[in-house]
Amino acid sequence: MRDNWTEEQITIVLYEYCRRPFGQFNGTKQFVIDLGKLINRTPGAIVRKIGNLASFDPQMKARGVGGLAHTAKLDEKIWNKYYGHWDQLAFDAEMLIANWQNKELEDSLTIDLTNLPVGRERIVEVKHRINQDFFRRTVLSSYNQRCCITGINNPALLQASHIVDWSTDEAKRTNPENGLCLNVLFHKAYDEHLLGITPDYEIIVAKDFFLSKPQNVEESTVNFIMEFDHKKIITPKRFFPDRELLAEHYEQFKRTAI
Repeated sequence: MRDNWTEEQITIVLYEYCRRPFGQFNGTKQFVIDLGKLINRTPGAIVRKIGNLASFDPQMKARGVGGLAHTAKLDEKIWNKYYGHWDQLAFDAEMLIANWQNKELEDSLTIDLTNLPVGRERIVEVKHRINQDFFRRTVLSSYNQRCCITGINNPALLQASHIVDWSTDEAKRTNPENGLCLNVLFHKAYDEHLLGITPDYEIIVAKDFFLSKPQNVEESTVNFIMEFDHKKIITPKRFFPDRELLAEHYEQFKRTAI
């Protein structure tokens, strides 16, 4: 009989639950197989544990997606420990992965670690990069690798945009509910208040989106941009954008752009 799940194993699976599109979890996927080998669990057990964790996700419940019955109390404990504390989840999980691999943290990480400082600042910067990677991967996976405005699905063109700038609110810099999946153009437009999104997820194009008069811009370009005006964004499967944060950004947008 297989040993019971440990907190460490569940933490690592929760980390992957956040960073992968929910529909990708099945026992034939190589990343599921590799994860099972890492923590000594079968691919089927990994998939069932993902289902257990989904049962605690409020937004999955709102969509009518239920997890598996008879979820373990330990699953709920781990969910409650990390829900809303995503930076801690990211760092703890990466430390656990390194331990399971019998490696030092920096040797285990697959993220860019070039130009790290030395001394005490080094671990601070490593944590920062882990958080950045977690935020990006979680936001993009929540939107199933699609721009929430255009639906473009080429990962090379997609970015995880903060609703409230990370430098303004450090506590929310890793929170996926402070994120939108946007293509490069609309990410820049959103940051520059040339495009806004209301708390009801409505897209508003600023009147000065075009520096010159629209008639001086290619008609096809104007039509493409204005097609999205007053339409709704494509909402994510998980981690819906926080309406209060959208409202905060939209108020700034109105002061500068409308």
